Amino acid sequence: MTDAELINAVKSGDQSAFSEIINRYQSQVACTVHGMLGDCHEADDVGQEVFIRFYKSIDNFRGESQLSTYLVRIAINLSLNEIKRRKRRAFFSIDGWRKEQQDKLSNNLANTVVEQREYIEHALEQLDNNARLVVTLRIINGYSVKETAEILSIPVGTVLSRFARAQKKLQVLLSPLLEE
Repeated sequence: MTDAELINAVKSGDQSAFSEIINRYQSQVACTVHGMLGDCHEADDVGQEVFIRFYKSIDNFRGESQLSTYLVRIAINLSLNEIKRRKRRAFFSIDGWRKEQQDKLSNNLANTVVEQREYIEHALEQLDNNARLVVTLRIINGYSVKETAEILSIPVGTVLSRFARAQKKLQVLLSPLLEE
């Protein structure tokens, strides 16, 4: 079935059609969310919330974009909301353990694959949201520049400039890791 046929089936109450949508797009949504938030339990929650939000608002989907683009956009918005929540939580209660872990990462450069991944996630967290979005869509999800521009509703030139700035900042942030 095409995406349009699946959407019509879901609107008619076919739960198996919704399960098929989840099966088709859950890895794409997961890559987006994990790229934005890192590997954490909140990322799994946000990934599930993407499909819940889509299901609740399926009547609002007009089909002007591909279903994958629509779901990725929901994933981005929910991830940005989670990032804002994290900042509020960090502001009101100092998360000592997390800060300690980040200090350890910056003081003791990664020696194992797991530590390297954490180091890279930490570097991604240092990017502003716009840069992180572009990096997530381009590198982690593998979208082209044009597709990234369409998903974010910005010009191709903006994608290119954000990506270039993000690459420079990541190069600086990850240079200790690359020297090992």
